[in-house]
Amino acid sequence: MAKIPKILAFAGSLRRDSYNKKLVKIAVKGAEEAGAQVTLIDLKDYPLPVYDQDIEDSTGIPENALKLKKLMLDNDGFLISDPEYNSSMSAAFKNVIDWVSRPASKEEKYLCAFIDKVVVLMSASPGNLGGLRGLVHVRAMFGNIFSLVLPKQKCINNAMEAFDVGGNLKDPKQQKEVMDLGKGLAEFLKK
Repeated sequence: MAKIPKILAFAGSLRRDSYNKKLVKIAVKGAEEAGAQVTLIDLKDYPLPVYDQDIEDSTGIPENALKLKKLMLDNDGFLISDPEYNSSMSAAFKNVIDWVSRPASKEEKYLCAFIDKVVVLMSASPGNLGGLRGLVHVRAMFGNIFSLVLPKQKCINNAMEAFDVGGNLKDPKQQKEVMDLGKGLAEFLKK
């Protein structure tokens, strides 16, 4: 019996009506159709203070960071849709990575939640590049924390006009390409 891939999916945006939350849900459909078990989370449900080693030294790693770390450790790969903020990744997303990277005990390996994880990236933005500049930084970061980022990604430009009222992309070709990102991750993890 083949192993069922386990995927954690989320957007790097906290905004309730985020284009990136809509986008990652489309990729989730593709992964589930390919037989993956997907856990979709909203980072807004895991509030964290800005990373500060003084907080870590005085009170330890926040409970929400530990919950996120467990989710990341329990999954084989990540579907991530991150908005571009000032030509880079969102602060909320980077803060999650910074907190989760911290060892929770002396025995725990640094960066253990990211080592050998397989990552697929996407972005949606009102701008003409669709968040492309931000994904360059996200891709580099994951490469440096020992994750494997698959080469295919998708950036949706003019995002305020790209989605229908049901949260799907109006362009059927784009809808399929994003679903194929989820499917591609699931298929890669099965191998």
